[in-house]
Amino acid sequence: MKNLTTQNILPAERFEELFSIGKEKLIDASDYFIRAGETPHKIAFVKTGLFRYVYTNNKGDEFTKAIMPENNFISSYSAMVLSKPSYFSVEAIENSHLMVINWTDFEQLKEKDVFWLKFLMKFIEKGYIVKEKRERDLLLLDAETRYKNFLTEFPGLDQRIKQTIIASYLGIKPETLSRIRKKIVS
Repeated sequence: MKNLTTQNILPAERFEELFSIGKEKLIDASDYFIRAGETPHKIAFVKTGLFRYVYTNNKGDEFTKAIMPENNFISSYSAMVLSKPSYFSVEAIENSHLMVINWTDFEQLKEKDVFWLKFLMKFIEKGYIVKEKRERDLLLLDAETRYKNFLTEFPGLDQRIKQTIIASYLGIKPETLSRIRKKIVS
């Protein structure tokens, strides 16, 4: 959590204020923070661990929307704000340690102090920028370039994530990822 202060996202004096309304939680790999179909009422800061946002179709095929390593907030934000069921799940890829914050408690912080509204806006803006880049990459870049970008954007995560999840994130079949990895190594 100290990374929030070292990244100049959260001043040290605000650090305790935010996390005083949270609760520590451990989540095992393959467990869910939010399941598709649930209406979420919480956000969490990932202290340690790794998550993915994943859509699952009626055939059971999985499509990884996002990968969220430590020092990020996770939620199904639009579902929470709209009080509607989430279309995707938030799944732990590895054993993880969270600080879970009830959305109503955070909204009370926002009402008391405009600082928290600005803080939220920073994360919404960051999420929008990441989403826009991801869409552009999926539409305009070939699979090999997307994989190279993945390695640059998420250094070391290729050693922490199953190749099937990486392929899903890149929008390709696992066999295609295997060919690309062999090509890059040689």
